Amino acid sequence: MSMHTPLVESGVRLPLQARRQPDHNGRAKNFRHGSPMHRSFAQIRNFLLGTGLACAISACATLPPPTAELNNAQQAVVRATGADADQYASAEIATARGALTRAQAAMAEGREDDARNLAKAAWADADLAHALSREALATAELAQRRAEVEHLQKRLQGEGSR
Repeated sequence: MSMHTPLVESGVRLPLQARRQPDHNGRAKNFRHGSPMHRSFAQIRNFLLGTGLACAISACATLPPPTAELNNAQQAVVRATGADADQYASAEIATARGALTRAQAAMAEGREDDARNLAKAAWADADLAHALSREALATAELAQRRAEVEHLQKRLQGEGSR
C-alpha cells in the first residue's frame, strides 16, 4: 500500500491522517482529522473561563464579621469569672481578658481576621480558666469530703471502744 493511498477499514475509506500509527513506545496512536491547535485552544479557553468564574465566585464569598466569635469569647470569660477563675486561674483569665480586649480593638479598626483569631484565642483561654477553676473547686470539695469521712471514722472508733 502506498503512503498516499487512503486506508480502508470496515468498508469505509479513511484519510491518511486517521491511520493508527505507533508512537515512540510502540503503542498505537490514533490520529484524527483536524489540527490539534484548535482543540488545545478550546481547552485553554475553557480553563480560562473556569478560572475566571472561580475567581469571581471567591471574591464574593468573603467571611462575615466575627461577631459570633466575639460573643462566644465574651460568654466564655463571663462563665470563667462565675466559676471563680480570678481566684483559681488568675493568669489564664487575665490572658483571656487581654485577648478579648485586643479582639474588640481589632474589630473596631476593621481588621476582621485578626479580631477573629484573637476572639478564638480569648475563648480558648477563658475555657481553660473555667476548667482549671472547676478542677480546683472539685479538688477542694474532695479534700473537704475526705476530711469529713476521716472525722466520722475517728468518731465511730471512739464510740466503739466504750
